Amino acid sequence: MTTFAPVSLDQAPALEAPRAPLHRRIGPQLLSVLIPVVACLYVGVIILLPALNVVIQAFAKGWGPFVESVSNEDLLSALRLTAFVTSIAVPANVIFGLAAATAIARKEFRGKALLLSIIDLPFSISPVVVGLMLVLLFSPTHGLLESLVNSTGFKVLFSVPGMVLATIIVSMPFMAREVIPLLEEEGWEQEEAAKTLGASDWQVFHKVTLPSVRWAVLYGLILTTARSLGEFGAVAVVSGNIVGQTQTLPLFVEDAYKQYKTELAYGAALLLAGMAIVSLLLKFFVERLLEQDKRAARPDG
Repeated sequence: MTTFAPVSLDQAPALEAPRAPLHRRIGPQLLSVLIPVVACLYVGVIILLPALNVVIQAFAKGWGPFVESVSNEDLLSALRLTAFVTSIAVPANVIFGLAAATAIARKEFRGKALLLSIIDLPFSISPVVVGLMLVLLFSPTHGLLESLVNSTGFKVLFSVPGMVLATIIVSMPFMAREVIPLLEEEGWEQEEAAKTLGASDWQVFHKVTLPSVRWAVLYGLILTTARSLGEFGAVAVVSGNIVGQTQTLPLFVEDAYKQYKTELAYGAALLLAGMAIVSLLLKFFVERLLEQDKRAARPDG
């Protein structure tokens, strides 16, 4: 009589799971490769190639003509004016941004949503429209504040004050928008503890609030500076683009190119590109520091 030994489940041949169709297995792999390639091509065509062309054209005739171009008096005057306008607009927006961020993140008041919407307004409207708004407001002939402008004799349009005001408006959101999320994330327990111990409002802000958002403040400062240096549309409307008086560096690039002074145009454009690269490197550096700071603040850090 033939006997059969029992077969355990472990010894039973494993059943193969049905394999997915070929197109379902290849599709996700192809998509994971295709997305980065498309992103790199897009960035390369839209940003890197034009930037590389500026560098090539700036040095097309050699180092000597480039140095002569960037030593042009009109270019240096535009550079000085750009730095002057930025040096006023950036501190003004830092002060406003910190005050607005603290009020929005720490206080409950009527009109809070409206204030947030106004802060975000420069993101949603064209800088040219900002310049037009200032013209309609401060024009000495048909502006809304025509009588005030004429009675005081304070010139806003086609002068440095109008350029500063336009730059402040277009770069206004960056500081507040960087600080608000971090303040909301941090909470206000430490500030309440400091007030309980007798600290004044200024001491709480200086010793507790500001150190907790220092990287966000620095990040917002870099973005505000970069935006102020490169502003074109609003300043072009209110400045009049007067060479040596109200012409900033971005306006100088356009004016030189229209007059077929290509060496001057590309030299000035390269200076602006250099400022942008410095801002980008500072932004990357601050992001790394912020990430290290967050990692160190974690309980398992």
